[in-house]
Amino acid sequence: MAVRSPDLGPEPGPRHVAALARSTLLEGLTADEIARLLAHAERVEVPAGALFLREGDSSRDMYFVLQGEARLRRHQLALKTLGPGDHFGALALLTGQPRAASAAAASRLELARLSPEAWESFAADEPRLAMLLVQRLLAEVRQDLVEMTDSLGALLQGRSLPRAKEVPVRVGGVTRQVRTGTPVRALLPAEIDGALVVAGLLGQKPVSLHTPIFAETTVAPLTVRHWEGRQIYTRSVGLALLEAARQLGPALEVRLGPSRGTVQIVEVAGAQGLDRAALARDLLVAMERLAAADLPIRQEWWTVEEALAHFLERGWEDAARLLHTRPQATVPLVCCGDLYALSMGPLLPSTGALRAFRLEPHPDGLLLDYGPLDPRNGRGAPSPPPREAGMMRDHRTWLGGLGVTSVGAFNDRCISGQVSQIIRVAEGFHEKRIGHIADEVAARRDRLRIISIAGPSSSGKTTFIKRLTVQLQVAGLNPVGLSLDDWYVDREKTIRDPNGELDFEALEALDLRLLQDQVRRLLAGEEVATARYDFRTGRSTPEGGPRLRLSRGDVLMLEGIHGLNPRLLGAIPAAGELYRIFIHPATTLPFDRLSRVSATDLRLLRRIVRDRHQRGYGAAENIQRWPAVQEGERRHIFPFQGEADAVFDSSLIYEPAVLKVFAERYLLEVPLDHPAFATAHRLRHLIDRFVSIYPDHVPPTSIIREFIGGSGFEY
Repeated sequence: MAVRSPDLGPEPGPRHVAALARSTLLEGLTADEIARLLAHAERVEVPAGALFLREGDSSRDMYFVLQGEARLRRHQLALKTLGPGDHFGALALLTGQPRAASAAAASRLELARLSPEAWESFAADEPRLAMLLVQRLLAEVRQDLVEMTDSLGALLQGRSLPRAKEVPVRVGGVTRQVRTGTPVRALLPAEIDGALVVAGLLGQKPVSLHTPIFAETTVAPLTVRHWEGRQIYTRSVGLALLEAARQLGPALEVRLGPSRGTVQIVEVAGAQGLDRAALARDLLVAMERLAAADLPIRQEWWTVEEALAHFLERGWEDAARLLHTRPQATVPLVCCGDLYALSMGPLLPSTGALRAFRLEPHPDGLLLDYGPLDPRNGRGAPSPPPREAGMMRDHRTWLGGLGVTSVGAFNDRCISGQVSQIIRVAEGFHEKRIGHIADEVAARRDRLRIISIAGPSSSGKTTFIKRLTVQLQVAGLNPVGLSLDDWYVDREKTIRDPNGELDFEALEALDLRLLQDQVRRLLAGEEVATARYDFRTGRSTPEGGPRLRLSRGDVLMLEGIHGLNPRLLGAIPAAGELYRIFIHPATTLPFDRLSRVSATDLRLLRRIVRDRHQRGYGAAENIQRWPAVQEGERRHIFPFQGEADAVFDSSLIYEPAVLKVFAERYLLEVPLDHPAFATAHRLRHLIDRFVSIYPDHVPPTSIIREFIGGSGFEY
């Protein structure tokens, strides 16, 4: 609220005249003429943070800023910041129309307020000056219209030729003529075989369903059953959760944490003493209310400066720091109410399609279950085993000590010359954890006979085993390695999955009888000719591998995706003779409170770089194969992670910045019309948000060397 300043006299002082001499509206006026205008105005003060004009108000006062800063906003969108000499409210004064924007004091404000009555008095006393000001106000309006037209022209890519009234669009193999500007959703069904259509593929690029069509193209539906479609749905649910939290209270800080199978951790701050069960219920009610209202989910383009100020004002430091390195002048933001987040890709067009999600209390905050619309529902691990949760907390602790709590913070550290330190600490954390596991194993040497190691694709198992072997040898143990891949049955005997494809990831793809017989004999002290599998011919040779005998101090080290499955060895290991290790990347950095780097995306990037760099497989092939790989992991690996005696988080917080150097080109090799393009396009945008780190900085013993090459270990 503006208040009359008691310590300002009725006559304008020299500093007030000097402030308005900066005004473009009053340019050329003498000090005496400015003083005569101010003589009709009332000087008022506004405390910092106060909202003194509301959008839609019928008040007609015009204001000049004498001291301090004011911020204008329309529909929660920051318009501009005004300082001494600037003015606002002229159109309301002259036309009597409701306020088009709100105004708040960014700092203590001193204003000169010109009421309609004061304007009439000024116009009667100074008709020449009043006419001059009206002319200059009209010139400002003209300039604003020109700038708006130029901005629209830039948005339309500077078009001067008119668009065609209709364009050909191919949908479902049939070409149709549609009116230019038709939204994608008008050409697609709401569901396909019960699966929600969450976006469209324009060409092969995912776009929001309300995206207009302006040129000849192909349009296809993207459902929640597709990996990219699922991400669109879950991000939309997450945005609704953050908006619901904003409505519950400004002190409640909620962010989407790491994913755990079909559920996601929701981290909560600012809720000390609050019952988590009650918070989960209140948030769920608010989210359901948003869904019932079917509010539009909007994407808006802001200037980077506006978005930066917006996030800093609201305490979203993660998002603000990420914008420091953004090369473009604008940035897309998304909202379904008054809360804005960074846009990481298309979302649902409105909240009405969000349904059947659940929130429950969890030791780390809350647990968000995306419900039956997630095609993986019921097949994922609901939460990590306690050992993994403990390691992740340790990981976050040392990241916090480094000040690397988000992608933006990581980029800042790299730019300030701390790359080497980040790498040293990250690698040191790995080595310390590997040494701790080796110590646990060594402490059981009197009974321990077998170490079994499992992890999903591209988790870094090979390098981890090499480094663990070194640590075990330091402790006086000698691991004898066996790969479970050598016990595959002949290819024609391999069972098939529900789609009729050979299922190499099923436990039944291994010759368990042969494996268990040879392990039993090795533990009994016999010399055994182990099995060997030829991947080129698809043939198994039961005794075609190396001949082994376990000596004193030797321990078997089995590696394979089924290493945690109790059926693998059955009753062979007695109590205390088996130690199981689960390895996978788990800790990733957030972009903001809505989005973070996915551990699954990290593994896929590792695999793309390794296979293209070392094996000649393109990114497109890997992306297409990825859903089947994930399905195999969900069936054969993750259900048994609770069996692990130790968990190793193989993520390296700096690795996306290194993988970017290679992956950027490999992802660009995916053709625009290839089915893998949607994922390749998204991954390109993901790594683009990281500052590059060249591989020269990576030590030869690092897990990431397994994927980029140059490892100090012989594979």
